[in-house]
Amino acid sequence: MRRNWDRRALENARYYVATSQLEWTDEEFYQAGEAELRDHIFNDLGNICQGRDPKTMKVLEIGCGAGRVTAPLARLFGEVHAVDISRHMVRHARQAVAAFPNAFIYHNNGRDLTAIRRRWWHRLGLGPKLQFDFAFSCLVFQHIPSLEVIEGYVREVNRLLRPGALFKFQVQGDPTVEPKLHDGWIGVPFDEEGARDLALRCGFEMRYQHGAGDQYYWLWFFKVRDAD
Repeated sequence: MRRNWDRRALENARYYVATSQLEWTDEEFYQAGEAELRDHIFNDLGNICQGRDPKTMKVLEIGCGAGRVTAPLARLFGEVHAVDISRHMVRHARQAVAAFPNAFIYHNNGRDLTAIRRRWWHRLGLGPKLQFDFAFSCLVFQHIPSLEVIEGYVREVNRLLRPGALFKFQVQGDPTVEPKLHDGWIGVPFDEEGARDLALRCGFEMRYQHGAGDQYYWLWFFKVRDAD
């Protein structure tokens, strides 16, 4: 996956993040990120914030790509920590959030969130545990062809979320597709039963879902309050 995404980032990072058009200006690219927030964040603040002021919240983004959504997230929330498997995407994302001192970008290993934990522990020693109030992922898991990798990420998110917090993310929901491990473009498809099983195995309650049977299958996973 890392080789594939590094290659795509070098070829045309913005296109592979958002394939609706081949070339993006800065304005178009970040406006598309703002549109993602309008569609999936602003109309769902009750579930996301749960009465909290967004400016007091720490947010985790899985698969930030070139920072299309990361910059708008940093404008809304108090602190944003984002990871990506591609070092070249990470370079683009860091440029995208250069004006936001509350945004932190990490190059991760594609399996877990060790990069965030290590960086945080290095900054704070053995100080307070890093805990997020919301986690988000858009147009990422639909490309992961390994159920093991997806489940590993979901478990990692659970470890870092506060009890009761939401992980809102999108997976591949089209049952007709066939993942190809060497390609890393078409992800493992989920149906509602598979998504609910994933939630239970990873310490979440799946309260809502939208888009079953479609490429863009959205899941609302709330961390079980007595989960570790």
